[in-house]
Amino acid sequence: MTDFVLPPPPVPSVAVHDSRQRFAVRRIFCVGRNYAAHAREMGNDEREPPFFFTKPADALVDSGSTIPYAALTQNLHHEIELVVAIGKGGVLISRDAALDHVWGYGVGIDLTRRDLQDVAKKMGRPWDWAKAFDQSAPCGPLVPAQASGHPQKGRIRLAVNGEVRQQGDLADMIWPVPDIVAICSEAVELQPGDLIFTGTPSGVGPVAVGDRLSGEVEGVGTVELEIGPPR
Repeated sequence: MTDFVLPPPPVPSVAVHDSRQRFAVRRIFCVGRNYAAHAREMGNDEREPPFFFTKPADALVDSGSTIPYAALTQNLHHEIELVVAIGKGGVLISRDAALDHVWGYGVGIDLTRRDLQDVAKKMGRPWDWAKAFDQSAPCGPLVPAQASGHPQKGRIRLAVNGEVRQQGDLADMIWPVPDIVAICSEAVELQPGDLIFTGTPSGVGPVAVGDRLSGEVEGVGTVELEIGPPR
């Protein structure tokens, strides 16, 4: 048995729909600007090839949680996303084989400190402090692909206090799931337990203390979150 100087941290994980088991998470990859309307609202060209950023696995938050308003920001934004859970690893995965590597799907929210991201963009700095902070990756229960199928279309939406803020369709993704998996595997060797947040439709905007967020992807599931006071 290996002795550690400090106790190993808990294994990050996501709930599984209708199961007591949980899905252990290794890494979180996120796709930027994968819906044309969102790319345009952020002032970018939707024809750009996909790019990725990451969040730490321990940024995950279970659906139904209350989290503190994030530190260092006055402009915390919601971004609703389809989440892909990888069940079989691989490198240089072909688009035709990509879905064979998908274990299941979920609904996530990519919380973003937009003011910090704006500064990072202007100064040519990494996005880490804007994207990869504590409790920045709420995620609803995963649904195995054998139950949900591989969704190619369907409503994706997010409401704040019951008011719909974001609404689109998975068919609007510039780069669908097989492309995302294949392109990501060109840069890294995907492993079982990796999650991929696949991008957000237009309508991103700020949240405030006391706001209740509810998101859904048709045929996949939901995610719910409340924003509490800052620490």
